[in-house]
Amino acid sequence: MILTARQLALATLDRQFLLERKRLEVAEAVRRVCALQAQAPASPYLALWNRVQDFVPEDLDAAFANRLIVKASLMRITLHTVHAEDYEPYRAAMLSTLRAARLYDRRFTATGLTRADADALLPELARFLTRPRTGAEVQDEMTGRFGEHAHRVWWALRTYAPTHHAPTGGPWSFTQPNAYLASSAAAEAGPQEAADGVRRLLLAYLRAFGPASARDFARFTLLTRPVITQALQELGDQLVRMTGPGRAALFDLADATVPAADTPAPPRLLPMWDSTLLAHGGPGRLVPEEYRPLVVRRNGDTLPCLLVDGQVAGVWRAGDEGLELTAFHRLGKAAWQGLTEEAERLSALLALRDPAVYRRYGHWWDKGFPGVESTTVKG
Repeated sequence: MILTARQLALATLDRQFLLERKRLEVAEAVRRVCALQAQAPASPYLALWNRVQDFVPEDLDAAFANRLIVKASLMRITLHTVHAEDYEPYRAAMLSTLRAARLYDRRFTATGLTRADADALLPELARFLTRPRTGAEVQDEMTGRFGEHAHRVWWALRTYAPTHHAPTGGPWSFTQPNAYLASSAAAEAGPQEAADGVRRLLLAYLRAFGPASARDFARFTLLTRPVITQALQELGDQLVRMTGPGRAALFDLADATVPAADTPAPPRLLPMWDSTLLAHGGPGRLVPEEYRPLVVRRNGDTLPCLLVDGQVAGVWRAGDEGLELTAFHRLGKAAWQGLTEEAERLSALLALRDPAVYRRYGHWWDKGFPGVESTTVKG
């Protein structure tokens, strides 16, 4: 089966509930979409608002508070929100990558400690984090032993130790300073646990973002090609092979489906760092090549985007007068009407939580966009 670029985009949108909002409990929705990017505290909320019918933000507050879902450093060494039952296997899959990213970095090696020294600190850290502690509190605890290097030691440990970010309140459950809490996950993952975790993560990834290539999965995770190749081989007939544009080799779940190419895609207002924009290699599926430098900045910031017919068509931001929508090309009347209706509903949510969401990233707008159409929508 040879798939077109349009079919791949629609498959991603369908599996991410962006073709049609689904009526799901928030924890189950998080599980079904694999993981939600969570560098900005608001993003998991706005991601689920785009995907869950009649989304109630208080339900997500409660899921975080009750640890039905957790926030931690995982794929791409960035913060993700995942179902609590998925955290341990996902961390086992990612642990080698997380450790290497910190323990081989000169910011850690400058301390003079070895990797074994760092690992030996994990039980003590787990005991200290039996209740939420700020990073400053952890560093203070370490200063007596490591002096000026305490912040470097904690910088390494907080990424790969079995810890979650603990809710601290605020409109989106997490505010500065960050607080940390030990998880029940094992400090180490043996070869079998790691391999099992990679397979589980790969299956979840394909369920949420497939069909996809080994390169796509590497982009989503930063796992190495040999690790991914082994997982693909071990999954055997649970997967099927397909061919994508340019005869790219793709994999998918054996029972998965792909929407027809003429399936309509409704307008959406995606949050910053939405996972759909970061889950595939190359130019991706939803971002036209000429727009990628505009929405994915050199430092990695991925801006809140307008989706029109399944493709990024512009950006949005919260302003004093409402939501400012900027299109990179001229849109038809129907597209603007759909975007306006979405913006009105999103404004109503933000009014109850944080009307100035993402305001700290306004400097990207100050630099200017080649927008040809713009409108401001009041809630």
